[in-house]
Amino acid sequence: MRILVTGARGFVGKNLCEALKNIRDGKDRTRSELKIEEIYEYDIDSSYDQLQEWCQKADFVFNLAGVNRPKEQSEFMEGNFGFASVLLDTLKKLGNKCAVMLSSSQQASLTGRFGNSEYGRSKKAGEDLFLAYQNETGAKVLVYRFPNLFGKWCRPNYNSAVATFCNNIANDLPIQVNDPSVELELLYIDDLVAEMLDALQGKEHHCEFNGLDVLPKDDGRYCYCPITHRVTLGKIVELIRSFADQPKTLTVPEIPDGSFAKKLYSTYLSYLPKVQVAFPLKMNVDDRGSFTELIHTLKNGQVSINISKPGITKGQHWHNTKWEFFIVVAGHGLIQERKIGTDEIIEFEVSGDKIEAVHMLPGYTHNIINLSETENLVTVMYCNEVFDPSHPDTFFETV
Repeated sequence: MRILVTGARGFVGKNLCEALKNIRDGKDRTRSELKIEEIYEYDIDSSYDQLQEWCQKADFVFNLAGVNRPKEQSEFMEGNFGFASVLLDTLKKLGNKCAVMLSSSQQASLTGRFGNSEYGRSKKAGEDLFLAYQNETGAKVLVYRFPNLFGKWCRPNYNSAVATFCNNIANDLPIQVNDPSVELELLYIDDLVAEMLDALQGKEHHCEFNGLDVLPKDDGRYCYCPITHRVTLGKIVELIRSFADQPKTLTVPEIPDGSFAKKLYSTYLSYLPKVQVAFPLKMNVDDRGSFTELIHTLKNGQVSINISKPGITKGQHWHNTKWEFFIVVAGHGLIQERKIGTDEIIEFEVSGDKIEAVHMLPGYTHNIINLSETENLVTVMYCNEVFDPSHPDTFFETV
């Protein structure tokens, strides 16, 4: 399959082209049935000769080219309707009836706050042109009305509030939120790209629109991405600020699979400047070695790194409810545990050469001994709760 992508260097275009290249080059094997031979990347500096050549060869066209922040209002129609006309006329002239996808916008609904949108009118004109082309030629046309988009590589301070908030907060720049209660419908770039790949395989989602509302319909004239998120501006900013605080608090916010928070966190990280990519951790150092907390979670405890010098014993305490995993990743050690009120000791010889997790059981006093005379013992320690100094649940007692 040979694929033409117009607007290939834009936000959506770049993400889509990289996904297509991963499939073409065998790096992404999740869509093994997709066989991609060539990807033609058309952008503003491409020539008409290239457009003709690629329109001749293409088996599928993603038309992502468009104008959304022109100097003059008239450029909306020229950029969004004008190029669409050129593209379709070229395909028609060459007799290529391959499937064509159009990237449109919610603003094409021309309803509500978009009722007087010049950008929306230009997008609606492009939609009508594509649908007429389908009726005339019989070619398959997929018209997508996208809501607000977000994700890596989106240009900040342009036309995406999420990109601007992520960039500015990551770079300690001011942001402005006039009304935190305003709700946005947001589409994550990976979800958009997944839908585009589905479309390549003939698995696109069809619909009709009632204003801004999507009405799924198998034979609908339009198409849509089924996964979007509705979030207020205030919530978006609150989440991003919690991400920015993570190096100080060590707390990773809840980011369940598929959640908006998970997608927003990844987006935020893509805007970090170099000086923020690495951050120091507080090492609690003494003559026995060190103990460093790495990550806190809101509901699932914390992860730490313990380093013990040769011959050192650490621990010698027990917990009522708290429990831990000790995972030795370097060195040679011995873990001992004894049930409170008994003399029986259970022992586990551990080594970085054979990594395993050992439970520190509630009601058992425990320790970890570095058996080496020359090497440090390095242990990853998971605890099921974040340490609370007001309720430490830790009691000294030797094994």
